[in-house]
Amino acid sequence: MLMDLSYILNELGEDRAAYFNAVAPPIIQSSNFACPTVEEFRYALQHESEVDFYTRGNNPTVDILEKKLAALEGTEHAIAFGSGIAAVSAAVLSQVKAGDHVVCVNKPYTWANALMKKFLPRFGVEVTMIDGTDAENYRLATKANTVFYYLESPNSFTFELQDIAAVAAIAKEKNICTIIDNSFASPLYQNPAAMGIDLIVHAATKYISGHSDVMGGIICGSRETINHIFEREYMTLGAVLSPHDAWLLIRGLRTLPVRMERIAATTRQVIAFLEQRPEVAKIYWPFLPGNPQFELAKKQMRNNTGQFTIQLASEDVPEIERFCDSLQHFLMAASWGGHESLIYPTVASYRDGNYKSNLPYNLIRFYIGLEDPDYLIKDLEQAFTKMKG
Repeated sequence: MLMDLSYILNELGEDRAAYFNAVAPPIIQSSNFACPTVEEFRYALQHESEVDFYTRGNNPTVDILEKKLAALEGTEHAIAFGSGIAAVSAAVLSQVKAGDHVVCVNKPYTWANALMKKFLPRFGVEVTMIDGTDAENYRLATKANTVFYYLESPNSFTFELQDIAAVAAIAKEKNICTIIDNSFASPLYQNPAAMGIDLIVHAATKYISGHSDVMGGIICGSRETINHIFEREYMTLGAVLSPHDAWLLIRGLRTLPVRMERIAATTRQVIAFLEQRPEVAKIYWPFLPGNPQFELAKKQMRNNTGQFTIQLASEDVPEIERFCDSLQHFLMAASWGGHESLIYPTVASYRDGNYKSNLPYNLIRFYIGLEDPDYLIKDLEQAFTKMKG
């Protein structure tokens, strides 16, 4: 049964009577929780996934966050981590053993890519990277020992989509687990569990936080699978989210709908401006009508979000750098999802005449924050005029 969004964000998991009827939940900054009797201590030892016993396992503030995120994704349960890649890694490691095979979409997030290409092979896990724009490529890459499919829709940087429902259907035919990174769309604009995906991961550092001041990661899934991860990868590796950081993420969730609406509307206006500029050769954005996956984007996602990439018409490194350096209201930074607009230029990987990347060096990834659209458009305009020096 679907819950009302306002109920999830403002009430779910918040037992205000238990903490002096405070409107904002307290930060339970305790590493340890006492038991009054041996019998209760015994129960806690045997059922640590169910009770607050030791904050490396459960904590009341973190519990509130997990309940809200599970509800937002329409899953039975969720578990919070100290970073997005910690969540990705735990989800992946929960499914593999030596001798297994994995099928992963090409060009995932940098550290997910490193996990697949560098880390898993060290432990005897084979990984096949595929073009995820055709769901049948997952089927074609499947082997007898394939244990999970990894999706990231849209992909990082160039934002290709996978047909989530089609990939999930193939996986279910073959009894294969599916994992997706849903950070780009946020739980408001895309719900992969409803399309058949087993595990949904988020970098909560991004939209869920919304303020660029906290790191976090989330895995959402069935209670059985999340408890399995809790008892093994989560408790063993210890990449836990602190109570204070959980409190900051709860605070971020309060404004998630209004932030996402503002970001989506401003992004559309900025894209419309960039479409008219001769300095822009191409725009990578799923919701562009000319994008071959435009209809799939509308089918899978309820709205656009704030990331897109442009390819400048120039291939001159000084011109590209001049454009980036001339922007006054777009910060140059690696992450996204906060209140501030950002760029990430691939030309930053161009050093001493050498370029080490599989992406063109004239790509610039943009993230649109909460600023007024005209404010951002004027900044882009003046930066374009300075490109030629």
